Amino acid sequence: MSGRGTSKTKTGIVISNKMEKSIVVRVDRKVKHQMYKKYITRSSKFMAHDAKNDCQIGDKVRIIESRPLSKEKRWRLLEILERAEQV
Repeated sequence: MSGRGTSKTKTGIVISNKMEKSIVVRVDRKVKHQMYKKYITRSSKFMAHDAKNDCQIGDKVRIIESRPLSKEKRWRLLEILERAEQV
């Protein structure tokens, strides 16, 4: 990665893993309301490439920006930070 700059990373929760080698990650952020000055939680969904198919719904993961892998996939799974509890 030397010479190419730093890639963006995001941390979020896996909300879908029903595709082959793909996951959907929800990333939450806090935004301050202009008028009321209260903090509101906003979320975005990102499709990411999971090469080993080892993520489960509810896992906390870190994803990294990459080249376009398909029509909607622009992110890759970097690491699983925390596993979800299995019920």
